[in-house]
Amino acid sequence: MKEHIEELLIQALLHLIREGVLSADCENNPQLERTRSPEHGEFASNVAMVLAKRAGVPPKELAQMIIDKLPRSRQLNHAEIAGPGFINFHMNQVALTTVVKDILYHGDSYGHAPPNPMHKVTVEFVSANPTGPLHVGHGRGAAYGASLASILQASGCIVQREYYVNDNGRQMDILAVSVWLRYLELCGEQLRFPENGYRGDYIYDIAREVRSEEGDKWRYKGREVLDNLPPDEADGGNRETHIDAFIDRARELLGHKGYLAFFEKSVSSILTDIQKDLLDFGVNFDVWFSEKELEDSGAIKHAIARLEENGHLYEKDGATWFRASALGDEKDRVIVRENGRTTYFASDIAYFLNKMERGFEKALYIFGADHHGYIARLRAAALGLGEDPDRLEILLVQFAVLFRNGEKISMSTRSGQFITLRELREEVGSDAARFFYVMRSHEQHLDFDLDLAKSRTNENPVYYIQYAHARICSVFRNLEQMDETHNLAIGEAALNLLTTPNEIRLLRALSQYPEIIESSARLRAPHQLAHYLQALSTEFHAYYNSQQFLVDDENIRNVRLNLILATRIVLANGLGLLGISAPEAM
Repeated sequence: MKEHIEELLIQALLHLIREGVLSADCENNPQLERTRSPEHGEFASNVAMVLAKRAGVPPKELAQMIIDKLPRSRQLNHAEIAGPGFINFHMNQVALTTVVKDILYHGDSYGHAPPNPMHKVTVEFVSANPTGPLHVGHGRGAAYGASLASILQASGCIVQREYYVNDNGRQMDILAVSVWLRYLELCGEQLRFPENGYRGDYIYDIAREVRSEEGDKWRYKGREVLDNLPPDEADGGNRETHIDAFIDRARELLGHKGYLAFFEKSVSSILTDIQKDLLDFGVNFDVWFSEKELEDSGAIKHAIARLEENGHLYEKDGATWFRASALGDEKDRVIVRENGRTTYFASDIAYFLNKMERGFEKALYIFGADHHGYIARLRAAALGLGEDPDRLEILLVQFAVLFRNGEKISMSTRSGQFITLRELREEVGSDAARFFYVMRSHEQHLDFDLDLAKSRTNENPVYYIQYAHARICSVFRNLEQMDETHNLAIGEAALNLLTTPNEIRLLRALSQYPEIIESSARLRAPHQLAHYLQALSTEFHAYYNSQQFLVDDENIRNVRLNLILATRIVLANGLGLLGISAPEAM
C-alpha cells in the first residue's frame, strides 16, 4: 500500500511540474509515514509543507492542488488535508483486506524483497577473542548481529555472516601461558599466578586436557620458571612487563613444540566451546576467518604495501607508522613495531582490504561500545588504502546489565567473575535471551531483568508474542477436532466481511510488516521488529477475546480463519528473523 500511495503522489507532483506550479527540480520522492490513528487514515505526507515555500503557495492550498491531481485508484478511498498542510490518505476496504490474500500467497516470503546482487554485505559480529567462554556481553552482540543479518537478507541484501578469530598475538600468548601455569600447578608446582593472567575454572579445564594428553613432560620446577623474572604489580613492578617476561620464559623452556602444545590446545578448546555456545543460541556463521591465516597468506604485507604505495607510511623510533591523523584519526598509528612484529591494527587494515577484495559492497562491523575509537581509525585506514570509507560501517552495541530480584549482578571478565552466555541460556532459555537482547536499540544500555525473562505472564514480551502464535494454532486444532476443514477459497471470497474494529486494526497491523522489515534493515534496528511483533500480538489477543472464529456461518468462519492464519504466518516469520521459535502450544 505504501508504494502505491508513493506512486500516486509522484504522479500528482509531475502533473504540477508540467503545469508550472512546481519547478522541475522539486522533490519527487515524497516522504510518507504511517499515521498513529485510523481516524487520520493509513498514511500521511508533509510534501505540501516541504514544497510550499519554493512554489510560492500556502501549504494548505498546495496540498489541495496535489490532492486534485492524484490519479484515481481502487485502493484509495479519499485523501484530505490535516493540520497546517499534511495530506492524509484513507485506504478502502479492498486495499486493507488484500493484505490477507498477499500473506497467504507469499507465505514465508511475505514482506521480503527479492535478492539484489548489487547489495552484497559482510556482517562481522561477536568476534570475541578465544581467551575464555562467551559471557552475557557477547550475547547481546550475537543476538543483535544475527537478527540484523537476517533482516538485511529479508530486505534483499546478499549477506555473509562472519566471525573474525583473533587467534594470533599477545592476548593469545597470555592465554597459553595461563594454561601452562595451571598445568604446572596440577603437576604439583607452587607458583604465584600473574595478576595479568587469565583466571577462571575454564583455564584449569584446558590444563587438565593438556596433562591428560601430554602427561608431565612439560613440567618445570617453580624456581626455573620464576628465576629472575621482573616483579609483578603486587611486588612494586609492572604487570605488563611481568607477563611479557613470563611469555618469553615459557617459549624458552618449552621450545617451539611445547609452547605450541599449550597455545593450540588453548585456542582450539575455547573456540570449539564458543562455536557450540553460538550454535545452541541459534547463531550461525558462514565464515570463521582466522587472523593467523591473514598473516600466513601475506594479506598483512599486501595491505602495508598498499599504504606505502599511497604515501601514508613513515619510519620513527625504529617502527613503521601509519599517518592516520592526516586522514581523520586522532593520532598516527604504529603498524610495525621496532621488533618487526605487526600490530593488531595492521591486521585490522588487512582484514578490511580483504573484505573489499572479496567483492562486498559494504563491510559491516558490530563491535562493543568500548570500541568507539575504531570508527575513526578504520575509516582512516580505508582512505589510506584508496577505498571508499562509506563502504565501511561500524555499529556499536552498548553493554547489557543483568538484574536479579531487582539487584544488579556485578561481573569482571579478567578475574573470571562473570555469567556466561551458556548460564544465561540455561536460566532463561534462548528465546527469552534472544528477544530481551534486541528489544532495545543497540545504542541504548540494556537492563536485562532475569526474573521477567523467566516469567510466563503477559508482562514477558516474548511469552506474550509466542502465546499469540500458540493461540492461533490451538484454534486450528479445535477446528480439526470438530471434524471441520478450513476452506481458503471461501475465506478469500468473503474478505469484504472483515469489518469489525478489531479486524480493521489487525489488518492495518499486518499490512505494516513489509515496511517494518525495510525500516529495520535501513536503520539497523531489529528492535523495531521486536516492538512490531508485540503490537501485532496485542491486536490479535484483542481480536481473540472479542470474536468467535469457529462459527456456523462458513463465510465468516473461513474469512476469520484466513485472517488469523495470515497473522500466524507473520508472527512466525518475524520471530524467525529474530532467531526465536514459534511454538504451537504453550
